[in-house]
Amino acid sequence: MHRSRFSTLLIDVPQPDAAATVGFWSAALGTATRSDPDEPQYTGLIAAFPGLVVAVQALENPGDAPRYHLDVETDDVDAETERLLGLGAVEVSAWQGCRTLRAPGGHLLCVIPVHDPEGFAAHATAWE
Repeated sequence: MHRSRFSTLLIDVPQPDAAATVGFWSAALGTATRSDPDEPQYTGLIAAFPGLVVAVQALENPGDAPRYHLDVETDDVDAETERLLGLGAVEVSAWQGCRTLRAPGGHLLCVIPVHDPEGFAAHATAWE
């Protein structure tokens, strides 16, 4: 048995557009922002959606098109990845203990280890 939950919505943009994107979404949603010096590519939109992390992610490759992607937080990355592959996702890559998948329809999602233990405990679904 493992557990997982939809934890994060990322607004992905090429790095040169990140500041304008953060400004727009912060004003549009009426949120403050927060950056972490250890992960400068992410700027959080604080409390944009309670219980969900929402952030702008600056993409390093200037050829990457703007997009949205979801993170699925889990206590077993391998088991959750296999579950989602069984539902029709296709694996794209693996990086630092995370797995990037493409869902049917072409949308990206990342399967990530638990990063919010309190939110995870309150909202995760158990899978057999």
